[in-house]
Amino acid sequence: MERSRLEKLELLRQKGKAYPYRFEVSYQIGEIREKYEKPTENRLVSVKGRVKRVSRLEEGFMVRLSDEKGLEIIAITEEELKPNEEVCLEGRLGRFEGKLSILDARRVESSRETIEELKKEYDLDPNFEEVSVAGRLVSLRSMGKALFGHLQDATGRLQIYLKLDVLGEERFKEFEEFVDTGDLLGVKGRLFRTSTGELTVEVEDFQLLAKSLHPMPEKWHGIKDVEVRYRQRYLDLIANETARKIFVLRSRAISEIRRFLDSRGFLEVETPTLQPVASGANAKPFITYHNYLEQNLYLRIAPELYLKRLIVGGFNRVYELGKNFRNEGVDTTHNPEFTMVEFYTAYWDYRDLIKFTEELLSHVLLSTVGSLKITYQGRELDFTPPYKVYRYFDLLEEKTGKNKDFFLRDEQGLRQLAVELGIPKAQSLTHAKLIDKVFDRLVEDELWGPCFVIDFPKLLSPLAKTHREDPDLVERFELFVAGKELANAYSELNDPVEQRDRFLQQLREKELGDEEAMQMDEDFITALEYGMPPTAGEGIGIDRLVMVLADVDSIREVILFPALRTSHGA
Repeated sequence: MERSRLEKLELLRQKGKAYPYRFEVSYQIGEIREKYEKPTENRLVSVKGRVKRVSRLEEGFMVRLSDEKGLEIIAITEEELKPNEEVCLEGRLGRFEGKLSILDARRVESSRETIEELKKEYDLDPNFEEVSVAGRLVSLRSMGKALFGHLQDATGRLQIYLKLDVLGEERFKEFEEFVDTGDLLGVKGRLFRTSTGELTVEVEDFQLLAKSLHPMPEKWHGIKDVEVRYRQRYLDLIANETARKIFVLRSRAISEIRRFLDSRGFLEVETPTLQPVASGANAKPFITYHNYLEQNLYLRIAPELYLKRLIVGGFNRVYELGKNFRNEGVDTTHNPEFTMVEFYTAYWDYRDLIKFTEELLSHVLLSTVGSLKITYQGRELDFTPPYKVYRYFDLLEEKTGKNKDFFLRDEQGLRQLAVELGIPKAQSLTHAKLIDKVFDRLVEDELWGPCFVIDFPKLLSPLAKTHREDPDLVERFELFVAGKELANAYSELNDPVEQRDRFLQQLREKELGDEEAMQMDEDFITALEYGMPPTAGEGIGIDRLVMVLADVDSIREVILFPALRTSHGA
């Protein structure tokens, strides 16, 4: 901590001005911008003006373009223009650092609009409205008897302007002596626009709401060290607008999933996070101990068996959106604590869920990013239904030339193939794991999709219903997008006798060394014995879905506080 900041805090304590209890806010910053800035919608425009100033950016140049009346607009160009030259520039209308701007601007022969016309249409006059706003002071510069700065909250950034003759000498001096960048500040004043068109509060009064005892990271250019970003997410959110946008996008996507399911008659429910049986998915659980009950409990690996109990109980459409926990490795697509939505509906099968999934994702994409076509890691993804559908063993045969019987009945040959592919521990894997790992190695990465892979081997699917046309298979699909499994769905097994046999097979797999095999759940079998109607169920990984929507390649980018090894000294 900087000594000077600590000293300032102690003086504020003595004055009784440290950490006030409240501050009256009339707007969030984003609400002010929504009120006085008309959406530009990437309109293609061209204007003529004189280059007033050129500043170099990390990529390209920022140009202040002025008309004969002195009105200015920002242009972002790849070309370094010369000050005072007259140019016509064309580009997409947007906003850069809060100012109306022409993005991706390039020279053209003539102009269609004037700077004055664009400013009048898109920069609405605030007419000196009195406002009270608060945020973190992210920049501050002195101009003698005036100060300019920017306040930032989660919704945006707003310029503030402090003048000696408005605040008075005592208050102006107090601001200079006690306020630093990084501090949380409340201001009251009148809204106006500067000559560049930037919305600004002329401050008539201010209140220091909380002192930052640390300097802010990298002068607000964003934190590049990913370890710092993940371990101190609060700094990442302060410094990186992209990070803030990702988590707003995540929240919106979750809200839209709920809205879609609610509108289709699904009931949101809550099932236990602490469970007496680790089942519902193939995964290694976290184990804890309940002192009063004197028994081990497991953090749930999936809510599936409880949700199907509710189908037995008469709720025909249910869903749960929440956390699952799996004691497994951490990589770019796996975190031990992750978010899923699981939903179950009586009287459907997995074919019904294929169409339903397409409708759900169409709703989410249109509601969050505004299009069914997006770019992910430089490649297009088109979510326009219908998606392609592939059969599981057709994909394996295409890669290996070997049919279903080889994978299901020639375990030794399959093991040798796994060895040749360099799959770790191939000699000790169970038959089911061998099939799964070979599919992962040969097929998954190439499923750019979105596409459905259907009709999985029964060996891999202890909770799915036997395929109506092939007893070796089950009625199951997985949705793949950009080489990642995004969803998993079944026609649900509702025969209690067959379900018991499947659980027993899982126990045999566990004895053979498969730590992820399911446990027997006697109460779930009892529930099935009372009768569960034909049912289809699906789980969608929220974290991976947000990765695709946000165009990021690591799950840690979309989880606010991802799992990390404890740092030394923590």
